[in-house]
Amino acid sequence: MKQADYLVMDVDGTLTDGKIYMSAQGELMKAFNIKDGCGIHDILLPAGITPVIITGRTSGIVEKRCAELGIREVHQGVKDKEGLMRKLIPDLSRAAYIGDDINDLPCMKAVKEAGGLVGCPADAVGDVKAVSDYIAAHDGGDGAVRDFIEWIVKRV
Repeated sequence: MKQADYLVMDVDGTLTDGKIYMSAQGELMKAFNIKDGCGIHDILLPAGITPVIITGRTSGIVEKRCAELGIREVHQGVKDKEGLMRKLIPDLSRAAYIGDDINDLPCMKAVKEAGGLVGCPADAVGDVKAVSDYIAAHDGGDGAVRDFIEWIVKRV
C-alpha cells in the first residue's frame, strides 16, 4: 500500500472550522482541535511524514500553533498554492493533500493526477468531495485532519 512522505494541509476550514474572529485591530482567534494536533505531532511525525502548511491567509496564530506541533514547513499568504507545492515536493506521487474549498482544487488535482492521496473534511464543498480519495467523518476543525492522518498511516 502507498504511504505519503508529505501531508500538505490548508488551514481555514481544514485545521480550523473556517470561522475567523476579527476585531477592528485584526484577527483575534482561530479554534484548532486537539485531536488534529495530536494526530500531527504523535502519529504523522513519528511515521516519518512531513507536515506542510500552505495557506492563503497570514496569521500569527497559525505560526504559533505550528511551532507547538513541530510543523517546520509553514507557508502563509500564498497566492499560488500549487506552484509552491510543486517547488517543495517534486514528486507529488509521494504527497497527500487535505483541503476544503475551491482554492484547494488545483493542488488536490495535481496530487491526485500524480498518484498521491487526496482528502477533505466532511463539510468540504461538493467539488472538493468529488476529487477526494477520502472524505473524513469529521468537519474541518473538528478532527478531519486526524481522520485523514489515521487513514494514510493505516495504508502502509
